[in-house]
Amino acid sequence: MKRLTILGATGSVGSSTLDLVARNPDRFQIAGLAAGKDWARLADLARTFRPTRVVIADEAGYDPLKQALADQPETEVAAGSAALIALAAAPADLVVASIVGAAGLPSTLAALDAGITVALANKEALVCAGGLMTAAARRSGARILTIDSEHNAIFQVLEAVDRVRRIIITASGGPFRTWTREAMAAATPAQAVKHPTWSMGAKISIDSATLMNKGLELIEAYHLFGLRPDQLDVLVHPQSLVHGLVEYIDGSVLAQLGSADMRVPIAHALAWPERIETPVERLDLARIGRLEFEEADRDRFPALALAEAALREGGCRPCILNAANEEAVAAFLAGRIGFLDIAAVVAETLSAIPARCPETLDDVADADARARAKAQQNITLLKHSPFAARQAAV
Repeated sequence: MKRLTILGATGSVGSSTLDLVARNPDRFQIAGLAAGKDWARLADLARTFRPTRVVIADEAGYDPLKQALADQPETEVAAGSAALIALAAAPADLVVASIVGAAGLPSTLAALDAGITVALANKEALVCAGGLMTAAARRSGARILTIDSEHNAIFQVLEAVDRVRRIIITASGGPFRTWTREAMAAATPAQAVKHPTWSMGAKISIDSATLMNKGLELIEAYHLFGLRPDQLDVLVHPQSLVHGLVEYIDGSVLAQLGSADMRVPIAHALAWPERIETPVERLDLARIGRLEFEEADRDRFPALALAEAALREGGCRPCILNAANEEAVAAFLAGRIGFLDIAAVVAETLSAIPARCPETLDDVADADARARAKAQQNITLLKHSPFAARQAAV
């Protein structure tokens, strides 16, 4: 019986994880649940899974959550960032870290410092502070298991790093894979969040549309697998059935295939080193008939090239990249800038802020704050972009 704490319990990864827990009550028990603002959904989950602790990050949700669980005294209720960090470090066998964005870094790091194995869905945590996280895992003896579909796929077929020529992460190409730059300039948030194969939240859907998510995943892979930046590559695969490939020095290429369902990588991480049944649709390769691959177009999707450059440069560059991207994506979703402006904001922010090697979590927080402030300045400068002007006219 594994005791699990789920950070980001009301999101898509959290929901998929709890679906697997409900199907395997003899294998998993919920120790703690945390959510951002949705206290009502968190209360429902607490009544179903009876955890020891629940935390709502938004302190305004504490009173209604406490009241909703008044008849469940065995579940302790808390709120705020400090409570979230304490929950992450509380006794458990596995912490599922699925809080979106850099906001998930402190709690994920707290779990690793406490020696708890982390099933990581928050790629931004490794992007911002990969060196700190892997060092914390080494000190405490914790393990980082990834539940990103691509990194989990690589983990499943990775035999020995010293015999690897390169790792290839696949990308669906997003909703604008075949669009011209001119067409993308007029793209709306509603169009950008319509991912062709995965059901995801708005932020990660926009990252998929710009290919920034693949850049972030390359940085994540660098920290997870200990390879050089020139050993990491991206290949567009529209069907999203091959999730990752490992090419070895002898010419062999091993690939992991599976349905585009997050319950596959989550199940692998939850049960590792064993495997459990999942209800996902099985692949019928004869029916699928063919698998398509193409090179990633870094000219039409410059966000990928920006991320690759940040990886090569190191220091706080990936943190600056991530912070600027989060601000730009939020501005695009709010209709303040155009789709192509996202990469422009990131590029301008990277060029304006000097990078240094982060040695502490405070260093990471400082770089993150400076990058966000500069990104907001760049967004303001773009307020008269064609997209924003058109939206204002409407």
